[in-house]
Amino acid sequence: MTSDGIAVAVMIILLFPMGYFLLASPAFLLVKLDIQPVTQLLRGMFNVHFRIMSVAGVIGAVAFMVAGRPLFGAGVGLIAAFAIWGRGWFMRRMDDQLNARDAGDADAVRRLRRLHWGGMLCNAALVAALLASIPYVVTTT
Repeated sequence: MTSDGIAVAVMIILLFPMGYFLLASPAFLLVKLDIQPVTQLLRGMFNVHFRIMSVAGVIGAVAFMVAGRPLFGAGVGLIAAFAIWGRGWFMRRMDDQLNARDAGDADAVRRLRRLHWGGMLCNAALVAALLASIPYVVTTT
């Protein structure tokens, strides 16, 4: 496979889960986050998203390195590092707010919603950055 073929494959591997999350996560804006099954599903979706992006990012970074594109490999490696670190940070905060909500904290639902928005916005920014980098990644030499 050519270097451009590897680049296209990496972009698809990264954009597929990010695009799915981009389309699936706004649905949770239409429901109340004080309903336990809803927040369990939202928590699960974020957890799986972070895990998938960690694996896809590592695979993508290695593929770019093998293809001889270390700059893009480093960029994708940063996405993987962000997903690995972000999962721990984000899930800890979400669990704290879920526990606070279950303990009767009235503001916990608002903080959960803010976390939800923050997660969606971070993903949207990464999708935009990846889409903007496609002309630079896929070049004919």
